[in-house]
Amino acid sequence: MTESVLSHTTVLLNEAVHELLQSSAGVDGTYVDATFGRGGHTRLILSRLSPKGRVQAFDKDLEAIAEAGRIQDNRFSIRHEGFSNLGELPLGSVDGVLMDLGISSPQIDSPERGFSFRFDGPLDMRMDTTRGQSVADWLATAEVDHITEVIRDYGEERFAFQIAKALVARRQERGPISSTTDLAQLVADTVKTREPGQNPATRTFQAFRIFINAELAELEQALEASLSVMAPGARLVVISFHSLEDRIVKQFMAKHAKEVVDRRVPFAEPVKMRLKLCGRIRPNESEVRGNPRSRSAIMRMAERTEVAA
Repeated sequence: MTESVLSHTTVLLNEAVHELLQSSAGVDGTYVDATFGRGGHTRLILSRLSPKGRVQAFDKDLEAIAEAGRIQDNRFSIRHEGFSNLGELPLGSVDGVLMDLGISSPQIDSPERGFSFRFDGPLDMRMDTTRGQSVADWLATAEVDHITEVIRDYGEERFAFQIAKALVARRQERGPISSTTDLAQLVADTVKTREPGQNPATRTFQAFRIFINAELAELEQALEASLSVMAPGARLVVISFHSLEDRIVKQFMAKHAKEVVDRRVPFAEPVKMRLKLCGRIRPNESEVRGNPRSRSAIMRMAERTEVAA
């Protein structure tokens, strides 16, 4: 499938919704689409729910909120907030939580959002353009050590120090960098070797986007919150697109899928497992051919166990 600037192909759409609705509540349940995006998952969930079912969505992106306004269904509501606010929902009130951690194609393909090195635009990268600091604003004052840390830790870039040094040198010589093409060119001039088929700026752009939106911290908060808002038998379905996210999801699910014994108190009851692992799914060859952006996706599923008395 060819994507236009205004289109978005939802990765693992049918698989994600199928797994979500395996909850004990089934089609009568209340579900959370924690990352609404362009609404692909929400629309399919609604199409499969009974009149009793409900969908509560979250998103920080104003364009996503506008898209949500096109859904005329009294079973649906959305909050203009990040999914780290999931814990504000009542305890045990939802039967499934779906988190699609990918950035949507319209976001990537909108030059004014500054997410992509393929288009010339302002170096912004904020998911919520109504608040917070843009990448350009941050780079105008950030020190070499901090820039290095961000590129290294969030982009897994081995030339992090060289890129950070070049950014600060450029700022001192000609003023701060403020456009996507300028950043991409600076990185290309600095990074002399790169994996075949990958733009030299890929890792740096990823790192700055994750940092400026606090994506990993928000993911950790949302995962912890999911445990309190999910009812027994609820499903947790998370789609990740790079190793940093997937590592957090995998470790979180593994941690809560086993009993914990406090060895300092040998006669105390063990802390009961709170999740049961339900496997993982990768896109099939047909989906990857039709949507190359799905290549790195991995979906992990878990089920909320009975809450201990």
